[in-house]
Amino acid sequence: MLEEWVGQLWHSLITRAAGREYPQAAVSLDEVRQPVAVLFRALGGNGALRIESAHETAFKGRRRLLSRIAGTDRGVTLAWRDEAALRLPACLAHYPERDLNRQLYLWLAALAARHAYHSGDWLQRNAAATRELLTLHPGLYRRYRLLAEGHLSNRPDIQALRAEEARQEALIRAALRDPWGAEHPLPVTGVAPRPVPLWLHPQPPGGQVAGAAVDPLDKEEDDGDERSARPVETDASRQGERVEASDDHDGLLAFRLESLFTRAEYAAVDRPSEENEDEYSRSALEEQRVVSVAAERRRISASLRFDLDLPPEDNDDLYLGEGLAFPEWDYRRQQLQPDYCRVQLMQARSSPVRDIPEHLRCAARRVRRLLETSSRRPHWNRAQNDGSEPDLDALIDHCSDRLRGARRSDADLYRRLDRSGRDLACLLLADLSLSTDAHVNDEQRVIDVVRDSLFLFTEALQATGDRFAIYGFSSRRRNHVRCHLIKAFDEKGGDRVRARIQAIRPGYYTRMGAAIRYATEVLGKEPGGDKLLLLLTDGKPNDLDKYEGRYGVEDTRQAIREARNAGLRPFCVTVDDKAKEYLPYLFGSNAYVRIRNASELPAKLPLLYARLTLAG
Repeated sequence: MLEEWVGQLWHSLITRAAGREYPQAAVSLDEVRQPVAVLFRALGGNGALRIESAHETAFKGRRRLLSRIAGTDRGVTLAWRDEAALRLPACLAHYPERDLNRQLYLWLAALAARHAYHSGDWLQRNAAATRELLTLHPGLYRRYRLLAEGHLSNRPDIQALRAEEARQEALIRAALRDPWGAEHPLPVTGVAPRPVPLWLHPQPPGGQVAGAAVDPLDKEEDDGDERSARPVETDASRQGERVEASDDHDGLLAFRLESLFTRAEYAAVDRPSEENEDEYSRSALEEQRVVSVAAERRRISASLRFDLDLPPEDNDDLYLGEGLAFPEWDYRRQQLQPDYCRVQLMQARSSPVRDIPEHLRCAARRVRRLLETSSRRPHWNRAQNDGSEPDLDALIDHCSDRLRGARRSDADLYRRLDRSGRDLACLLLADLSLSTDAHVNDEQRVIDVVRDSLFLFTEALQATGDRFAIYGFSSRRRNHVRCHLIKAFDEKGGDRVRARIQAIRPGYYTRMGAAIRYATEVLGKEPGGDKLLLLLTDGKPNDLDKYEGRYGVEDTRQAIREARNAGLRPFCVTVDDKAKEYLPYLFGSNAYVRIRNASELPAKLPLLYARLTLAG
């Protein structure tokens, strides 16, 4: 016991003496994530990039004696950006004041917005980005000066370094004090210099497992092992490396064959899944700095896995037609890939005719009365070629479009008060992906909440007399995007529609772009003025193939842009806690709403519709 106490005391003392940071002034990324994201995008950073935690990378510089004794300084966590995310340290404690550590996060976000446009070595890239940033935004100069001077006091002593390392250190110090004078690259030595927390990573890791590019071996049409594996939730990314797959037939037996069970000795033991297996997976992942991934070239039981992934046709919903081809946006090439996805229209095969569920009847009567009243109020028809007064919103849109050269000289700039029935069509597109199988509380899953929401939405809109349709969607790769017909525009609501709502169940994945393009085509054929495309979802775009991360986000954003160009009004309702990270980029800051408590969605969806369609 005494030895253990002495060991802990020694470890605490030596690590504190070797430390270069100030834990009492630490600031976490979660504390500043939102202002960091706003500043990064305001200064020109790509809105599709996520803000994520950077992982630790190996430090190849010379370590101090105290660090070697304490076993510290083996790795370093620096900021960098790639095509998927801006990656910042999960915690910063470089300065003794919390405000300076917070300012460092904002500085790194601002620098990352400019860094990718410059070439040269580590010093030259960061110095050039710093010069451009301070030139364009001189208000940042005072912040930079405080950060640079505070860091210079913690730099290694030049007098204690070897000649080549001293020259490197002198150039780094000069570049920090005067970025305009940093023109020469760092001399090459066998030892890396001490990192600069104000600069981005000298060699950003290029092999992250999450969001990595698709390997050529991973054929898009390959039906690999696609069972419903749950992802391990972890904030920090991991560095990955590709290795050769091991050959199971090679190697030396390291046990005695006599230890194997004989046939007579075999005992079948049932090993059930552990409830906390995700905790074990997360713990194992967090302990690894580098994750090795091997590409398996063999195809094993492909037909069996396919049968598990998709139900037999006899048990599946009805297929309505042969399917429709739609394009998909490739942001890397900045072009649409024609006929790249196939949307299959489907409908519940056999659903018993039923009335609205008992627990929703009181709420249904309430929302019907509310929407009956609101739909009869006089309302303004916007963007008219003639009217009683100017439409300021249409005028602002018209002026901004003319400055960009995107609209003709004549436009509809008036609004007119209409006391008759309103001219409105709405298509509700519900996400029915696998994630809706998750539980909201002890009694309800997300799919149950969505089902109740569709029941009340249907009852409410029948009271308004507005034309509306309801579809659900999920996907399994680009050639199987399932759009479930729940209610068509030319169909009356009633027991049959309620039966289809009751029949919905969690599907597969979320290829949102193709579903939005199909909904745009259906809604665009409807006559009338105001056309509302309402998307109900619980997560971000994803699918089994490359439709993940930024690729899926960019395609969805392009599909939403196409819907707006077609004269539709897209709006998103989500229950995803992480919606603020991507929905403003997809829909804009005023075209989405997040329901914090998912169980409140059924009551709030009709009220939201009333707000969206009641022009003031």
